[in-house]
Amino acid sequence: MATVFVIGSNSPSAASFCAYALDRGYQVVATSRSREKPDVFLPYKWEGRKGLTFEQVDLNHDMARLESLMRSHRPKYVVNFASQGMVAQSWDNPTHWMQTNVVAMSALLEVLRGCDFLERYVHFSTPEVYGSTEGWISENREYKPSTPYALSRAAGDMSVALWSKTYGIPSVITRAANVYGEGQQLFRIIPRTFMCCYTGQTLLLHGGGLSERSFVHFDDVSDGVMRVCESGRNGEDYHISPRASITIRHLVEEICAIAQKPIQEVVAMAPDRLGKDQAYLLESAKIMAELGWQPRVTLQDGLRRCGDWCAQNLDELRKLPQIYEHRP
Repeated sequence: MATVFVIGSNSPSAASFCAYALDRGYQVVATSRSREKPDVFLPYKWEGRKGLTFEQVDLNHDMARLESLMRSHRPKYVVNFASQGMVAQSWDNPTHWMQTNVVAMSALLEVLRGCDFLERYVHFSTPEVYGSTEGWISENREYKPSTPYALSRAAGDMSVALWSKTYGIPSVITRAANVYGEGQQLFRIIPRTFMCCYTGQTLLLHGGGLSERSFVHFDDVSDGVMRVCESGRNGEDYHISPRASITIRHLVEEICAIAQKPIQEVVAMAPDRLGKDQAYLLESAKIMAELGWQPRVTLQDGLRRCGDWCAQNLDELRKLPQIYEHRP
């Protein structure tokens, strides 16, 4: 069986992709800078799945060990979900974001240069690199980052493109809309809203919830990333997003309706966050035409699945952190 090497496997997108890869018959080697999360956040441990090897490896400190693991397992595909995330918090310690998303990224690319067994490196990036979009935008590299987080990711993307062009690393960059699904961190808007509905906490709606986003379920993200691994064209970028959008306020209203809670009992208004972009709207015609990808999980169905996951695991989730905890 071919091997997929997943970097940043504790991220919810990566954990879901690991489960998807296992279901397709791949061996999976998963690495993350932290120990594995509780099983409730790791879909690759659900439903009796087997075949995954986990190693705790920090890109900022253990690059030699990461290289050793790659050479030992000789993966067909390397998929990198690792990054220092979070937008608002990146203003507080921007050098932490630059270290992980730019400096460590460059070191990883140097490792990949020597991996002659590698068929494709897939770099999972973010629409934040574009800044606030006007209308639906196709893949491009005209970056307009508006936060330290977005700036660091844009620099990382540019590094991938440059190393690919210069050294022939077989790489592809993917960008997904706002991802969501069962197992997502509890501070993200969808699980956070459900948890507020179920526990009586208050949800702060920054800027009145007027910003516009597209949401894509982990199942559809995993399908898109796997199609890129197996059939994508090296040197290209691919968007993974449905062609539908919703304001954050409308999203919260939908969740409250599913949870059968009046929105006025759940929400309090708060000022908008510094540098927050109004919209991220990604055109995905390219991956649809070239690789046959289509979004299959509707937002309504995906929200119901998230609500069920929160409700079924509520006793355990109550005991876990509900807010973002920064690690440099």
